[in-house]
Amino acid sequence: MATDRTGSGVIGVFSGTHVLAEHRGVDPAVLDDEAFLRDTLADVLTRAGATVREVIAHRFEPQGVTVLAMLAESHASVHTYPEIGAAFVDVFTCGDQADPARAVELLGAALGGAPPVVTSVRRGRPPEGTAQEKNDTARRIVTEPLSDGMARVWQVDDVVVDRRTEFQHVLIGRTAHGTTLFCDDERQSSEATQLVYHEALTVPPLLLADRVDRVLIIGSSEGVASDMAVRHGASVVDHVDIDAEAVRLCAEYLPYGYTREELRTAEAHGGTVRVHYRDGWDFLAEAWEQGVRYDVVLIDLPDESADPQAQHNRLYEADFLRRCSEVLTPGGVVTCQGGCPTMWRNDTLVAAWRRFTQLFGTAVYHGSDEHEWAFLSGRREPLEDPQAAMTARLRAIADTGRGYRPVSIDAETLRAAAVPPHAVRAAVRPSGRR
Repeated sequence: MATDRTGSGVIGVFSGTHVLAEHRGVDPAVLDDEAFLRDTLADVLTRAGATVREVIAHRFEPQGVTVLAMLAESHASVHTYPEIGAAFVDVFTCGDQADPARAVELLGAALGGAPPVVTSVRRGRPPEGTAQEKNDTARRIVTEPLSDGMARVWQVDDVVVDRRTEFQHVLIGRTAHGTTLFCDDERQSSEATQLVYHEALTVPPLLLADRVDRVLIIGSSEGVASDMAVRHGASVVDHVDIDAEAVRLCAEYLPYGYTREELRTAEAHGGTVRVHYRDGWDFLAEAWEQGVRYDVVLIDLPDESADPQAQHNRLYEADFLRRCSEVLTPGGVVTCQGGCPTMWRNDTLVAAWRRFTQLFGTAVYHGSDEHEWAFLSGRREPLEDPQAAMTARLRAIADTGRGYRPVSIDAETLRAAAVPPHAVRAAVRPSGRR
């Protein structure tokens, strides 16, 4: 049988991997050395399993080099800009003999400079039924947007679920952080860090509230927060999520949160947790009209978007928070994920902190190192020293064994995580204060 360039043995079938890399901070002398670049590119490609047929290079005046390697598997190129210390690389190979990502990694080590920004794209399709087809089906690169011009790249080595529900695209797969949940390409939780995330979200309001008997959770499709509320002593947990399919996929495939049996019971309202597949705003309006009140209202949604048209943003705005506060019992608490404190994406956190300090007599900040999230809690009544009250309740849990005892939060954590970054505090200071 004739063989095509993929090595699949099937003429007309093509599949390849295209890896792109941007290298910055490289020594200009290295970037202008035509012989070094030519020899190094050939060497790293060979070490990565590629078959180099020919390498050509051209040095520009007054500086800069382009090197092109023609491979049996496809091609590779390097374009350098010594004046800005940058090199732009692409390695494109078909079949599974060569590893373009490895070639890019080796080239980066040879060039030096800052860690490269790398993107990997699958092109074409493998022959049906081959090991490569199964591997390509299972592997995915997810580029998670962080802010303008910035992204986090996730390699998903084994895709478990890839489904577009009525409301969002849900992807569950195995990453370096274990089984990981993505919604619309944003990582929501992962096996390695979900406990830290959910405790940062749930523990502060449980400690800040005067009592915890009735809890309302909006979002949080995994079900971890529901379990923490029950373990703290809640007798009723109403869990509201608009996307039934996403909640069921989480229960089916995530190793944390609801099990299938627990979710079925919650959907039937057969226990402490009651799941409602509803719009959060509508559920709150109905609760208000019926006189239903909660000790804790916990909002766990994707991060507030800088896009004013994003639908879920309405569940972060002042009107929604005000309605949440109206269904609180005396001493009750509203909490939500407030955004990210890093300088390059803190706009939503500044806006959220401003709302909480304006709407609530007591506003509490809790910064978590789990992917740099911040969580905000508010109660209508002013507390002179909320951290002291929360620490005392945490100590009581340790002494009595009654209540949820956190794994990743202790008294020192509560104190250390309670101060918003200076940039956030400065942006929200009342006028006249310095």
